[in-house]
Amino acid sequence: MSEATTFPERGRRAAVYVLYNARGLVDQYVLHALTALREHAEYIVVVSNGDLQSDARASVLECADELIERDNSGWDIWAQKAGLDALGARVAEFDEVVLTNDTWFGPVVPFAPVLERMNALAVDFWGFTDHPRVEQSESWTGEAIPYHLQSHWIAVRSRMLRSDAWSAYWRGLPVFLNWTEAVTRHEVVFTEIFERAGFAHAVAFSHELYDTENPSVFSVDEMLNDGCPIVKRKALSFWPVSMDHNAAVGRWTMEKIEALGYPSDLIVPALARTTPPRDLHNDLGMLEILPDIDVSYDATAPLRIVLVAHIFYVDMTDEILDRGDLIPGGYDLVVTTPDAKRAAEIEAIIDSRPPRGGRTEVRVLPSNDGRDQSAFLIECRDIILGDDYDVIVKVHTKRTPQQGYAVGQHFKSQQLDNLLPTAGYVANLLALFQRDTGLGLVYPPMIHIGHGTLGHAWWGNRPRFEREAAALGISVPMDGVSPLAPFGSMYVARPAALRLLAQHEWRYEEFGGADAYKDGGLAHVLERMPSYAAAEVGLHTRTVLTAEYAAISHTSLEFKLDEHSATIPGSPREKIALLHRAGPLGTGRLWDFLWMHLRSNRPDLLSRALTLSRALRVPRSILRSVRRRAEA
Repeated sequence: MSEATTFPERGRRAAVYVLYNARGLVDQYVLHALTALREHAEYIVVVSNGDLQSDARASVLECADELIERDNSGWDIWAQKAGLDALGARVAEFDEVVLTNDTWFGPVVPFAPVLERMNALAVDFWGFTDHPRVEQSESWTGEAIPYHLQSHWIAVRSRMLRSDAWSAYWRGLPVFLNWTEAVTRHEVVFTEIFERAGFAHAVAFSHELYDTENPSVFSVDEMLNDGCPIVKRKALSFWPVSMDHNAAVGRWTMEKIEALGYPSDLIVPALARTTPPRDLHNDLGMLEILPDIDVSYDATAPLRIVLVAHIFYVDMTDEILDRGDLIPGGYDLVVTTPDAKRAAEIEAIIDSRPPRGGRTEVRVLPSNDGRDQSAFLIECRDIILGDDYDVIVKVHTKRTPQQGYAVGQHFKSQQLDNLLPTAGYVANLLALFQRDTGLGLVYPPMIHIGHGTLGHAWWGNRPRFEREAAALGISVPMDGVSPLAPFGSMYVARPAALRLLAQHEWRYEEFGGADAYKDGGLAHVLERMPSYAAAEVGLHTRTVLTAEYAAISHTSLEFKLDEHSATIPGSPREKIALLHRAGPLGTGRLWDFLWMHLRSNRPDLLSRALTLSRALRVPRSILRSVRRRAEA
């Protein structure tokens, strides 16, 4: 057999680029990558796992030579096979074929330097990054993960492309039924298989240069410093607990990427659609501590603003209007209220105040079922769907008397004091929308002082949320523990971020009934929906706090987390993994601890117990209880 070779000076390179978008779209970062690849690849085949919309199809064909649309079967590995099959005998015309996909952003820095370096190496295949061998990995049922080149970029030279081993590998490729199979039966064994067959490989940015468990995710800043042109999507959207464990700060990575000239607006919309909103919010550090002095609002390009206020408690009208008057440059005011008597009292209060410079409208509702939710989505539907405003400020007269005076007042303060506290702060908040066209919503973070929201903020709303989201066409991944949501339902938003919610014609009777304001009621479900509706159209959410409340909130969170962690061994990641594996604590009875033990240490016994119960025809009510505990 001949020896491995360098890439010839006038060599010919082809690329097979795989993409997947469940919506049939093609993100701008993909087109950016394909355009950059064109400088180094004579022929580009794009394989889409799923049909594309007509505009997306046309945009791809402007960057590529060939487009294949196929069913999303076999994951990206079988899509690569389809691309290789499309090249067919023409593969012999190329000195190198690059197998790559849409799981990276770039080039953040030019491809040329690293390609020139790798061109000079006499190898049969090479990758940008690799993964060290891991012994007894829990991820793979206790088995070791072999050393391997990571599959988001594998370049294969002519000797290997024309070999019998190459043909046999793809001819015998099994159909993968899930992601785990695709990884364990292809990605992590590909390097080892061809190394044993006598083919030489190399990596551009070896894991040995870095000290994290997966440098392509956790050492991105260092890799960019070393000239790596790509950033894996996972590096900006991975499980936040693992990011924390490795001190990988996505916000700083994003700042570095932007400083190198790669625009964030190619990144965030794509991640917003495909990442649980709270994960993305955490990974990119999307909490802003705003100053009370205006340092950023561009008064020469003022936003068109409407304040939408649902006023049930008329005696709070002045307080709401005082907050609104902090908005720079004036605003229109639309008030919703349940009856004509309140409307007359509100109008009298408005008339007694100095002019604001904007129009005023008081809308009387036919029903107060749904309170501020129905008032906004039904009575103000025209505002959300219209084009008269750049930004909507949504507030309401909040008291929460059922939680007691102190807790209720704190909740109201947490909302209004972190949304509309001072003129300078409000100006800085609105400047966020001026600077970032991809920003959809801004609101205070989850309330937790005086409230048991941490770890439970879905409460009983998730099942109906899933149904309503599907009906609205929202397929953004749901957050697992608690949703990223404007609890208290006060926020600032672009109308476009809310249009999926307003396009549906809601009816007041859907918000009524004895269970209207209980968990699972429509009002509580829709309270949790805005950030998901925004993300579906590629808009993201930021949260905001004053410096004072940030100090109060952080110290409270730090103390509570410290107390929660005191009796659990291990690092934060190990603690969280243990607790998730054990499942609900219940009320701490012996029975609860037994189930926790089985879930953590003997899941095989749970499976046998369920099988035995079915065989013995145990009553369904008991079987359902067992299954719920087993699957919790």
